[in-house]
Amino acid sequence: MTAERKGPMIIAVGSGKGGVGKSTLTANLAIALAKRGVKVGLVDADIYGPSQPVIFGTQGAKPDARDNKPVPLASDFGVDHLSMGHLVAPGKALAWRGPMAAGALGQLIEAHWSPDTEVLLIDLPPGTGDVQLTMVQKFKPAGAVLVSTPQDLALIDAARAGQLFDTAGVPVIGLVENMSGYACPKCGEVSDPFGAGGVEAAAGRLELPFLGRIPLSMEIRQGSDAGKPPAAGDGPNAAPFHAIAEKLAEWISARN
Repeated sequence: MTAERKGPMIIAVGSGKGGVGKSTLTANLAIALAKRGVKVGLVDADIYGPSQPVIFGTQGAKPDARDNKPVPLASDFGVDHLSMGHLVAPGKALAWRGPMAAGALGQLIEAHWSPDTEVLLIDLPPGTGDVQLTMVQKFKPAGAVLVSTPQDLALIDAARAGQLFDTAGVPVIGLVENMSGYACPKCGEVSDPFGAGGVEAAAGRLELPFLGRIPLSMEIRQGSDAGKPPAAGDGPNAAPFHAIAEKLAEWISARN
């Protein structure tokens, strides 16, 4: 049995497949929580495809080390964060077997986080492999947020990720629908290239909370690529992230 860990509350953000916007959601949720006064840290556990250095604008930055453990990097958005992308050369491909990747996860989570860190968001890689198993078995998150696009294939994979957490006794806090609707910047007409409402319907079937939806937006993509996450501002693209963060903050408060 895994011993109860002291330290920040760990919340995993997962998906069944890649390309559904999990890293973007994690980063913006962390920033939105920080703006609500929560001392939050972020671990980029996508060992093979880290995205957070790009989103936070910390590419090429190298963390200090203390007692052979990395010290997370500060950001302009009030979120300390740490990624394998900070520990290896930029663009280097990691050809690691599962146990090595799982060991890297431990290195990131057990880094020198500030003692006042309340919540640690874990940006998990897609799927249900060694990193996810190590996460639920060794570090036992307090809860998990699942993100999916409305597509049936993405929902099937998200359900598998939910089963992993359920089997491990990790409560699913709720589901988020990403890339939900696209508003034409010229005429304002809204279309649904990936469908709409599928995640909310799935949450209803699974009797899980639906936390909200994030639109398919060029501005969100551009901000993430430029190291300027939309949740750091107050525009319309920030609002969905803050609404979801409010529900997550309520769950954290009730849990505490």
